[in-house]
Amino acid sequence: MASSASDRPRIGITTYLEPTVWGVWQRDAALLPRVYLDAVATAGGVPLLLPPVGTDPAVLDVLDGLIIAGGCDVDPASYDAAPHPETADTRPGRDEHEAILIRAALDRDLPLLAVCRGLQMLNVTLGGTLHQHLPDLITSDEHRPSPAVFGRTEVKVEPDSLTARLLGDRSSVHCYHHQALDAVAPALTVTARAADGTVEAAEVAGHDFALGVQWHPEENPEDLRLFTALIDASRRHQS
Repeated sequence: MASSASDRPRIGITTYLEPTVWGVWQRDAALLPRVYLDAVATAGGVPLLLPPVGTDPAVLDVLDGLIIAGGCDVDPASYDAAPHPETADTRPGRDEHEAILIRAALDRDLPLLAVCRGLQMLNVTLGGTLHQHLPDLITSDEHRPSPAVFGRTEVKVEPDSLTARLLGDRSSVHCYHHQALDAVAPALTVTARAADGTVEAAEVAGHDFALGVQWHPEENPEDLRLFTALIDASRRHQS
């Protein structure tokens, strides 16, 4: 961990607009679960929340790393597909905002960690597509057992990958999703899968740290290896 606040990497994390209640107010607000903030801070970084409006890739110039957070379904129009009946609560504006940040981060070789929906956005931004409802394929809800309940998935990791260097050949992870990668973008290399074949991690070739995972590492404060690795990569980017 960095020895002082001044050299702690600044990690931008995407937020999202949702109707929110606080005190006597009920308005749209930019949200992010606290677990992301705690994971970054505990791993040695300074978390900075990025508003989902006023998109300007120049904001990345003051960051040392970027996290694309999880959230709602990706709009199927972004990969030229008709919506599935189970696809809900899409946010086209958020999709466009995050796609701009993803491209800009890759252009800058800014360390990038994409979480759950973030992996899906990484794939779509680079030309891939999504399965819109996994139970149609695997006849199971194990990746999203019930509302607000995370599942546990065992993932098998491909050797000789960044993912393997960080997690070993297998890992048990927290998951909550009903969509997943279908056609994988040419720039992505799949580096982990669940037993049912679902893509669980992918990396962008040619970058020091550009990794997407389908699970939610922020939900396991006992295992911050991905966040620690992001902070380490962000320190390299600083220098």
